[in-house]
Amino acid sequence: MSHYNNRSNHGRRPQRSFGGRGRNNRRSFQGRGRQARSFDPTYLINKKSPDQEIEVVSIENNFTDFNVDQQLQSNIKAKGYITPTPIQDKTIPVILTGQDVVGVANTGTGKTAAFLIPLIDKVLKNQGDKVLVITPTRELAVQIQEEFVSLARGLRLYSSLCIGGVGMNGQVRQLRQKPEFVIGTPGRLKDLEQRRILDLRRFNTIVLDEVDRMLDMGFIHDVQHLISFFPQDRHSLFFSATIEGKVQQVMGGFLKNPVIVSVKTRQVTENVDQKIVRIDRRNKIDVLHDLLIQEGYDKVLVFGRTKWGMEKLSKVLMERGFKTTSIHGNKTQNQRQRALNKFKRGEVKVLLATDVAQRGLDIDDVTHVINYDLPETKEDYIHRIGRTGRADKSGVAITLMP
Repeated sequence: MSHYNNRSNHGRRPQRSFGGRGRNNRRSFQGRGRQARSFDPTYLINKKSPDQEIEVVSIENNFTDFNVDQQLQSNIKAKGYITPTPIQDKTIPVILTGQDVVGVANTGTGKTAAFLIPLIDKVLKNQGDKVLVITPTRELAVQIQEEFVSLARGLRLYSSLCIGGVGMNGQVRQLRQKPEFVIGTPGRLKDLEQRRILDLRRFNTIVLDEVDRMLDMGFIHDVQHLISFFPQDRHSLFFSATIEGKVQQVMGGFLKNPVIVSVKTRQVTENVDQKIVRIDRRNKIDVLHDLLIQEGYDKVLVFGRTKWGMEKLSKVLMERGFKTTSIHGNKTQNQRQRALNKFKRGEVKVLLATDVAQRGLDIDDVTHVINYDLPETKEDYIHRIGRTGRADKSGVAITLMP
């Protein structure tokens, strides 16, 4: 593995170091305390394991083939949607029939529109229907809300975004307007229900998005609490990257004779060139610095293990002249959203994140993902590197290792 030793046009690198494995520096951005478990991705690099088989899916429809409201069709067209993605092509017709659905697909494949389009049409044609969408992270909830606003333009349908990290008063006012769609995270939704602000008995459709991630994050009991208020005769949609293990157990008690739509058209890693960069005796921050100054590193996501570590690293990179921002659990939702928007608009080149950002974020044209700290599990690794190489574009994922 070749090392990168270019000096930056950001100026000479400072000699102080953070997070390195250097000869004279044992400090790390990983934080203090006992050693966290980590996943070594070496054996996965540019190999296909049995669970990485590619399933070829043919597209049978255009969006104009779906029997949905004309204004909704116009909104779909205005967004530039012409040919559905595989998950949209296979799922939308089934949801339109009112059947329960399990949608299995990788992140970044258009799952949000796959359930929003038919559910918007359903609510338009069935006055009084109400939809609850539950998602594991605030960022994903914000993205679903933004997609809803654009698809429902001119339809006199309304939604409420119910997430933590922001004040509750605005959400309370929205809910009192009786919106047809409520989109939120489990903790805030449960809080609103327990305060008797959100009456879930009025809802008849529920969407669980990124179910595998909700299980990973320990939200299953909150989700079960929310579902318990729904009538038995409900319309249930369930989206996940996998339906193995605990996910399958949850499905059993949640769905009624579901249609399972699996369209994992390619493994997340197929379009991603995965590399290992050895730190050896160099300082870790200097290795990252020398990567970021390479040509083509235009939009870079850097993942680390701790909030403290990523915030510290962000400050050091800014001192070295890089346009950088960060998102992690210590930032308010507004701060996190502002950071994401800056990164999406290209106002900053580098976004540093803890694993709060690894699932479901829809960020176009990420050129590189850098694992500054090793992920804990294989699943975390796959989800991290899945932020690049999306929509049939190529990307690069680099993992820094001793």
